[in-house]
Amino acid sequence: MEFDVKWFAELTPGERHTLIATFGGWALDGMDVMAYSFVVPTLMTTWHITGGEAGLLGTAALLVSAAGGWLAGLLADRYGRVRILQLTIAWFAVFTFLSGLTNSWWQLLFTRGLQGLGFGGEWAVGSVLMGETIRAQHRGKAVGTVQAGWAIGWGLAALCYALLFSLLSPAIAWRAMFLIGILPALLVFYIRRNVPEPEVYSKARQSIIAGQTVSFLEIFRPNLLHVTALTSLMAIGAQGGYYAITTWLPTFLKTQRHLSVLDTGGYLAVVIAGSLAGYLLSAHLADWLGRKKTLILFAMGSFATVVGYTYSPIGNHAMLALGFPLGFFASGVFSPIGAFFTELFPNRLRGSGQGFSYSFGRALGAIFPTLVGYLSATMPLSHAIAVFAVAAYAFMILAVVLLPETRGRDLHAFD
Repeated sequence: MEFDVKWFAELTPGERHTLIATFGGWALDGMDVMAYSFVVPTLMTTWHITGGEAGLLGTAALLVSAAGGWLAGLLADRYGRVRILQLTIAWFAVFTFLSGLTNSWWQLLFTRGLQGLGFGGEWAVGSVLMGETIRAQHRGKAVGTVQAGWAIGWGLAALCYALLFSLLSPAIAWRAMFLIGILPALLVFYIRRNVPEPEVYSKARQSIIAGQTVSFLEIFRPNLLHVTALTSLMAIGAQGGYYAITTWLPTFLKTQRHLSVLDTGGYLAVVIAGSLAGYLLSAHLADWLGRKKTLILFAMGSFATVVGYTYSPIGNHAMLALGFPLGFFASGVFSPIGAFFTELFPNRLRGSGQGFSYSFGRALGAIFPTLVGYLSATMPLSHAIAVFAVAAYAFMILAVVLLPETRGRDLHAFD
């Protein structure tokens, strides 16, 4: 496989602006979401909360984000991808900022929950927008590249953590981590000025206005139910495994590996570098090998590395080396999902179908961090992480095997 970098230059101005906007949005959203994983140990000490309560804060945002993703998908089918994308980004940024002003577990639960509405909506709408805007031969690479923005955001969160917790007291630093979450709101102005509605959506919308009846419940009718069910199961596996790992990884390194703040940052830097490489390579493989082969390959890799990372009785240097494949596979598994889902649902129902499936998967996958937190009271945290992550990737592989390959599908002819 030749690692193609010329495809970006081949994009039209509309395709390029859409890619830049969604990449920036996903990177800054990743920074805001992953900030929570870094402040968990501080919150547990400052507010005297248990591991289960800390996990519930993480789960709350993910559960509400499931509702946000489905709602945003429905609204995007009705009012347009670009308009709803702006709304979700602004909403997400405001409630991340407000999280930094909270003074109790209940207050943070409230703001994190509302933050989740925007977070879930942003992915659902941004993914559909990208999938419909980019032509078929570059769709996998482009949508997967946007996913790579998450690794950039994760890296920014790690840098902010190292900087803020070195310069400020923990009681102030954790607030600052959330307060800088207002930054994604600036993207709304760029999107309003530069990003057009996809032609595929505009034509589908004209057909609906002309009298074609459409109901979001069609995704549950016999001709689409198998697609809705399997994509939902696939999303449960991908997100359940990922959130079980990333929500608790910093705590695992600090409490069981007994690493300092800077050493933890070094470990995470390796994981994040692996994530970025995984996102980008998986994006190219999705167009070269196909969606299914790439997804199965990365899910199997995630399965294997989670077991090795959490169970192997090895030293810190070997643990550092394992961090790269862990990030590589657990993150790279997401790159083909946006394009795959876009190509599985018909034009008139794409926002509703893609938003529901991914969000339903997030809702059930969001339970995994809480279960890990409670299970860690009866077994080592590393074992609790592995139990739920391994089960999640097994579900994902099963779903992918049962879905059709969609590489190269022309969306203009798909309804």
